[in-house]
Amino acid sequence: MKNLMKATLSIAAIVALPVLSFSAGKSIYGSDDRLNYYEASAGMQTLADSVVSFWKSYKVTENAATGKMDLTVRTLGDAKNLCPGQKFRDENVGAFCSGSLVGEDIVMTAGHCVKTETDCAATKLVFGFKVGKAGEAGASSVAKSEVYSCSSIVKRYLVGEPGSPAPAGQTLGADYALIKLDRKVTGHKVAAVNRNPTTKKGDKLFVIGHPSGLPLKVAGGAVVRDASKIGYFIADLDTFGGNSGSAVFNASNNKIEGILVRGDNDYISTPAGCNSVATFEQTGGRGEDVTKIAVVSPDIPKMESEKDSTEYTNVDSKGLTPVKAAPKTTIGF
Repeated sequence: MKNLMKATLSIAAIVALPVLSFSAGKSIYGSDDRLNYYEASAGMQTLADSVVSFWKSYKVTENAATGKMDLTVRTLGDAKNLCPGQKFRDENVGAFCSGSLVGEDIVMTAGHCVKTETDCAATKLVFGFKVGKAGEAGASSVAKSEVYSCSSIVKRYLVGEPGSPAPAGQTLGADYALIKLDRKVTGHKVAAVNRNPTTKKGDKLFVIGHPSGLPLKVAGGAVVRDASKIGYFIADLDTFGGNSGSAVFNASNNKIEGILVRGDNDYISTPAGCNSVATFEQTGGRGEDVTKIAVVSPDIPKMESEKDSTEYTNVDSKGLTPVKAAPKTTIGF
């Protein structure tokens, strides 16, 4: 997932983490379960409505001729020097992190995505960066109404920073931020967070975000590997740099179980001089780290919508074809 927090950790802490690749990088476990927005079920698309991409402000500019906001993008193949045949190679990239709408004007993300108020002021949040149908490369412009500014940091924590020590017996821990937008969000639903999580090994998960800065992707087929850590758990999610800040959902209730924050390397070099996606057996690799929602939820105001959310039950192996059920069922993978 890449070394996101190198600069925030002491040299001693880094030395103690031999295989960590402390970054936004992540990777593929087993089969590549990433799906484009148009490939996901209606239920998953509804959940994806709360997901937002993070952009440097200079990459989001107003186009006077079209009245839209242009996005500075390049192909994933160019950005990562990918070998021919790699998945999503010809799609646009440009986002640097992901987040989810958890209040009318509150977005939840990883603490390393927006570290200071200066970072906040230089960040735009863009909804609707996705692939709407086969053959598209992803939006290169969006409506003005889909672009928001980071107004302030409400709450933030990044383990390893001064004053933010790791829990006793651990070298890693929580990583999260809640940021306030410049205005209330319209046209998008607030995501429900799991207020009473009982995260345990084997729980099924899925993630929605922007791997490698790509248009929105949904990825399931994952489970919790280790829930014993303080502040975070480990899972075998198919995630990459750019997924940092992505909401990780519990497949049993479609509520946010955590925030994707760290993981293994994204890409590996090949003898051909190009890069390919790093892959592992389903149970291999170091896994991906997810900040537990219980660490963050006390600071997230409860929304009326959480009390009356539509839930589903899964009907296929990946949970991508939900069927509505009553009274309380879920979409899970």
